[in-house]
Amino acid sequence: MSQQQSADNVSIDDIPVDVANTQSGEVDPAEVPEEIESITRGLAGEHPPTNPLIVLKAARWWYLHGKGGTDPAFQWAIEWARHLATDTPSDVERFDEFLEYLVTVGFDDEPHELR
Repeated sequence: MSQQQSADNVSIDDIPVDVANTQSGEVDPAEVPEEIESITRGLAGEHPPTNPLIVLKAARWWYLHGKGGTDPAFQWAIEWARHLATDTPSDVERFDEFLEYLVTVGFDDEPHELR
C-alpha cells in the first residue's frame, strides 16, 4: 500500500471518510461528496441506479456520516440494493421516508421536486 492514511481520514475508495464526523446525525448538504450526492439524487429519481455496488457505496457513506443504521438514506439504499439483488418489490413507505429525509437535510424544498 503506497498511500498513507491518517487515523482521522480513512477511505477504501476515492470517497473520504471523516472519522471525527461519523454518525453525527447532522448532515450538511454542502459536505456531501459530489458522487454521493449524484447517487443519492439518482435513488430519489425516476431512473435509479441499477448497479448494486454503486448503491452500496452511497449506503456506506450515509451510514457513516448520517444516523448510522437508522439513517433513512442508508435504509433506502439498502432496500434498493435488496430489490436489485432479489427482484422483489421495494418498500414504498421507506422510499417516502427517504424523500422526506432528503428535504430535511436540504437536498430540495419538496419531496416531489426530487423526482
